[in-house]
Amino acid sequence: MDPSLVPSDEPTVYLVADDFGRAGRAWRETDLETSDLETVIQDLMSGEYRRPIRVIAFNTAERWSEDVSEDVAREIQHRCNLQLSNVPSHLQEFVDRYAGQDLRQFSLRLV
Repeated sequence: MDPSLVPSDEPTVYLVADDFGRAGRAWRETDLETSDLETVIQDLMSGEYRRPIRVIAFNTAERWSEDVSEDVAREIQHRCNLQLSNVPSHLQEFVDRYAGQDLRQFSLRLV
């Protein structure tokens, strides 16, 4: 591929695979302007995704892709801990799968 065809200011894009139950699984369609990490995390926390399976990041200009599900799950758990709130129920399975036991212990509220 001719490197001049790839825009040099291409941002990193984040896509979420979602489970629609009997309807199947799919990579969710997203607007290019709202495929940044912060928007994806906010959309996850607000319930925009039914049952997230994984989050993938890629950057075509830099020619890389990575499964960032663990990082996203840890960030969701961290934000909930800071707010002294539980992980939203629609994200609990995702956070349990990727963040593991090490962060759940911090979600206990002190009285």
